[in-house]
Amino acid sequence: MTSTAWTITIDCADPAVLAAFWCQALGYVEGAPPAGSASWDEHLASVGVPEAEWGDGAYIEDPEGLRPGVSFLRVPEPKTAKNRVHLDVQAGGGRGEPQEARWARVLDAGAGCGPAPDSGGRDRDPRGPAGRGS
Repeated sequence: MTSTAWTITIDCADPAVLAAFWCQALGYVEGAPPAGSASWDEHLASVGVPEAEWGDGAYIEDPEGLRPGVSFLRVPEPKTAKNRVHLDVQAGGGRGEPQEARWARVLDAGAGCGPAPDSGGRDRDPRGPAGRGS
């Protein structure tokens, strides 16, 4: 049986901010550039992406290569409806990591506990109240 590589892709207003948050929340790292490139900047330049667009995406990956990668792509239009994809993180810690340590890492990255006061019951957004519109 063969497998197909796949990535979860999230449209957003600020790929770097969300990638940094999800690295902390999931224990991921910044994705390595394609083989043959020493850095993402080198790769993007080699395929003709204008330097002004180099911040339009971010990619994170599981350092052990077991879970799917996550891409974040900048889109010009603001978010207008409910997200149809959710990354629900069970931050309880399990037996291997105390719950307090797991929660501290996610909270330090910008998450909040429970619904935001103005959210109608939705969980807090790591980008803050202004991020909900992106």
